[in-house]
Amino acid sequence: MANKGAYQCLIKSLCENVKPSVFQGQSLRRTFSNSSCVLKARDKKRGHYEESYAYLHSRQRKAANVTRQAELKEQRAAALGDPTRGVTTPFIKSLDSDIPSQATATVDEVSHTLTSPAPNDPPPSPAHATDEVHLNYYLTKPELQTSLDYSRSLSEPLVAVDRERADPMKEAEEAKLHNAGHKIATEAVSRIVSLANASSRERTRANVQRIIDTFGRHSTDSYLRPKAPSLLSTYSTIAEQKPTPRAGPDTGSSEVQIGILTAKILILADRYEGANRNDKVNKRNLRLLLHRRQKLLKYMYGRERGSGRWTNMVEKLGLTEATWKGQIAVE
Repeated sequence: MANKGAYQCLIKSLCENVKPSVFQGQSLRRTFSNSSCVLKARDKKRGHYEESYAYLHSRQRKAANVTRQAELKEQRAAALGDPTRGVTTPFIKSLDSDIPSQATATVDEVSHTLTSPAPNDPPPSPAHATDEVHLNYYLTKPELQTSLDYSRSLSEPLVAVDRERADPMKEAEEAKLHNAGHKIATEAVSRIVSLANASSRERTRANVQRIIDTFGRHSTDSYLRPKAPSLLSTYSTIAEQKPTPRAGPDTGSSEVQIGILTAKILILADRYEGANRNDKVNKRNLRLLLHRRQKLLKYMYGRERGSGRWTNMVEKLGLTEATWKGQIAVE
């Protein structure tokens, strides 16, 4: 009996020792099934489709943003304009041959009536110096007209003193021939002194003189609105000094120098295009002139922005923000 009781006590103690181990094993298996590795693998498998959708959606958003950035860049570049040429204006077009930007009324030789030009009619031919404002060889229109009138008076046929023996038919024929010859001579002289047939150097000289007459402060101060005075000058106790009177035409102001540089830039830009793209010297000279004009424009933008001088210069020369803002590169 003693052995039987001892055996029962042993079995009871074994059972008590085994049960916790079984429960501990089950608890360990439960803990292992809920581990972070298992959860990550399950979440990865479950969110595979969600992640692929989010990835595709992000790629679409990026592509849309890149496209929009390209469109905005093109719009900004179009708004800034060309840093070399700017915008073409009638004044810029007239620098090529100094012809009027619009056709003028003409007189019909048959009916002697004034004929107005049609809206779509081209401007007059550049070969006629009578339609131009500036001429070649440092001539002016009054000087040319005076010389033509004097030559006509010298070449007129003589009138017979004895009018009784004079032949009216012969005199009329001689006068007709003289008028025809004078017309041909006038046409020839007009072609010779026209800037359309002048060299590039003579045309540049005439354009520089035009720019001085157009933008020089000796002429613009009489009709352009000056810049508004600043607060410092309004409340300053220092007496304002009177400007020194000019000794001649204004050739050194910023707007005149900008206009002269613009005329030279257009000439170099025309030469640089086409077959002369490999001309390194011309490219360097063009870049120097562009940067020099940019510096003057920045200076004048800070000093004369909003004034009549600035507005008149920008509108006539067709200058845009790209000519003084940002970096200018000649490609």
